[in-house]
Amino acid sequence: MSPLPAPSPSRRLALYTLVVCVLAVAAAVVSFVQGSFLGVVWVLLAGLSSNMTWYYVKREKARGAAGADVSR
Repeated sequence: MSPLPAPSPSRRLALYTLVVCVLAVAAAVVSFVQGSFLGVVWVLLAGLSSNMTWYYVKREKARGAAGADVSR
């Protein structure tokens, strides 16, 4: 038996997009250090995945607040 509850799909997606964001930032740094302007694409991907992370985090909080209001 697991002591932690199973993560919701929104929480799992937020974690995945956070990982993508961190990897994209690392790839952008490496690209720019090597003198490649391909790093611009990685920066754009990092921005997109960062926004997706915030969306899924806020969505999970909103669902949790809505669930708490209903149970009262």
